[in-house]
Amino acid sequence: MQTDELAERICKGERRALARAITLVESGRADHREQAQALLDRLTRAPGQALRIGLSGTPGVGKSTFIESFGMMLTGQGHKVAVLAVDPSSARSGGSILGDKTRMEHLSRDPNAFIRPSPSQSALGGVARRTREAVALCEAAGFDIVLIETVGVGQSETMVAEMTDLFILLMAPAGGDELQGVKRGIMEMADLILVNKADGDLKPAAERTRADYAGALRLLRRRPQDPEDFPKAICVSAVARSGLDQAWQEMQTLADWRRDHSHFDRRRAEQARYWFGEEVRRGLLARLEEDAEARARMATLGEQVAKGDLTVARATAQMLATLGVHR
Repeated sequence: MQTDELAERICKGERRALARAITLVESGRADHREQAQALLDRLTRAPGQALRIGLSGTPGVGKSTFIESFGMMLTGQGHKVAVLAVDPSSARSGGSILGDKTRMEHLSRDPNAFIRPSPSQSALGGVARRTREAVALCEAAGFDIVLIETVGVGQSETMVAEMTDLFILLMAPAGGDELQGVKRGIMEMADLILVNKADGDLKPAAERTRADYAGALRLLRRRPQDPEDFPKAICVSAVARSGLDQAWQEMQTLADWRRDHSHFDRRRAEQARYWFGEEVRRGLLARLEEDAEARARMATLGEQVAKGDLTVARATAQMLATLGVHR
């Protein structure tokens, strides 16, 4: 399919064309990258700006269950919801299960929803390398809400905050040391903390956990782009579908406040600048790996480090000096 035809079908909201386009942007082949860039250039002129919501949390906290219940509520209100679910890739085989569609059985059949699992391909930060480009494709296809479910690797999972408008952290009741709430990192970046599984016997524990996190959040310095009572913690239950309306109301309130105070567009501009720098760094690393002489020098120094003849710091300095970089 030609680029112009693919772009036209995406703008008409054709799901198969959108799926094919995401496959194209995720490909590492040089010719596919050229086609993907042409497609993205073509679609930058397409109208539409979705609300991008990142969802993070440890494995087993109920991210997929929450997204299905939350997504069904949103589509029931007339929204078009795209879900980009990032699955961890095996460090040994490089493969991913990509089973999120099976977990979201009802949402995957909803005509106003689109679910796309993608492998992380060992990318750090809890998201796949091309997730941001996939978001742009979903926006061009007419989806007004894009949910990004991250791998769920813990406190290092912060890169999703650099591609979303709202960053939601899902926590489990009685999940451990509540002092985690004052640690720098992922907790500090959350716009909203949702304590999931607040139903049945776990409801009292969820309320206590919510109070603990709410107290911890008050110790953090308020961000200038947020109203006074944010970030905040609330209880939800994806199974009982309770608290979802309140969570959505809080998300809308925060997004509207940022738009009204000019923080929304400014943040998106900062994110674009950030990803430009990331792409340049990745390109330089890729160029380094393609250079036969540089690979040979790396192998030689690596062998010396393995034998203990050179320290890591000394070998690094020598490699950078070979490349004309001094620090």
